[in-house]
Amino acid sequence: MIKCYIAVKSRFYYCFFRYKMSTLSKNKRSAQNAGPRSLFTFIAGFISSNPVLIIAAALALVTSFIVTPDEKYASYFDLKTLTCLFCTLTAVGGLKKTGVFEKLSAAVIRTAGNLRGAVACLVFITYFGSMLIANDMALITFLPLGYCVLSASGKERYMAFTFVMQNIAANLGGMLTPFGNPQNLYLYSKFNIPDGEFVLTMTPPFAAAAVLIVICCFFVKREKITLPDGLDRKLPIVKTVIYSALFIYSILIVFRFIPYWTGLVIVPVTVFFVDRDVLAHVDYPLLLTFVCFFIFAGNMSRIDSVNALLTDLMKKDTLLFSVLSCQFISNVPSAVLLSNFTSNYRRLLVGVNIGGTGTLIASLASLITFREYAKHNPEKTGKYLLLFTALNFAFLLILLAVSYFTVK
Repeated sequence: MIKCYIAVKSRFYYCFFRYKMSTLSKNKRSAQNAGPRSLFTFIAGFISSNPVLIIAAALALVTSFIVTPDEKYASYFDLKTLTCLFCTLTAVGGLKKTGVFEKLSAAVIRTAGNLRGAVACLVFITYFGSMLIANDMALITFLPLGYCVLSASGKERYMAFTFVMQNIAANLGGMLTPFGNPQNLYLYSKFNIPDGEFVLTMTPPFAAAAVLIVICCFFVKREKITLPDGLDRKLPIVKTVIYSALFIYSILIVFRFIPYWTGLVIVPVTVFFVDRDVLAHVDYPLLLTFVCFFIFAGNMSRIDSVNALLTDLMKKDTLLFSVLSCQFISNVPSAVLLSNFTSNYRRLLVGVNIGGTGTLIASLASLITFREYAKHNPEKTGKYLLLFTALNFAFLLILLAVSYFTVK
């Protein structure tokens, strides 16, 4: 199985390398931009686009000097989580490229009738979409649609509010399913959480979040809105069917109906022959981020003083400390790290999900949203951050109170 894993991964990087080379050859740049300057620009762009990966790599490297690599490092990695994440990201990436999400979104939004309905549709499409295609992918898919709708209809003043609400929706909507958020997939696999228990644990904060989102959407005026044409396009039937089948196959792997290692063969081989460009666009930095955090968390658990401190803190209040941890090191690394110091996976699960709200760095999805907003409104980022902070902490405090009464 390991040889198969290595062979498939090697094929991934071969495809990725070929894609990058073809992209560079088509890009019309002058000779003076080539060489060291181009390399520096690429590195700077990669760092700015993947801050969480850079931080994770730095943490893994630093702790590797404290706990030097040995045979125990092999036990750090959860191959099932990495495989499930890869298969899901690949299938969703293929579906996104077909335009199926764009088509579904356009159909729903056109039934809204006014600005409030359009914003509510955008937010709840993201909310429920994150349950199926993960929070970061939901934002990558639906934020551009929100920009298109608001800018084409002359309602740009609502863009900051809409983007912030879509961000909150993505972080909180994905918490109901094991594959909705990356940290869910990890904890679901690590603790072998029963499906029914998982859903029951997450239902109270999920329902409370939905109510809060509805209340917030009522602050948008019922203004007339003319939605832009051209959001629909004809779907490639064959590819849509194939990627839908792969998505269902990936979900069956997540729910343990199919051995996870089969996904490393069937998914990439199928996609390679259908459209190898999809493999080049898989979020490999997210996969590498998990690898780095596995190393960091594994090393931290072997440092006696850290082990004792975190174990004590998690015994005192698993829910509160997991929420606080997310505010400083983000929700995914918090889940990976803290799972080594508690057996109360219910409170940890809720904590690292509602903890995705709050600060800008509490979730990778929040950084994706900020980057997208700043691209269109670079002069209004200050206003965006104020609104983001106010709404996110309001949601966090209310959901934390709800969770204290509903999660044992």
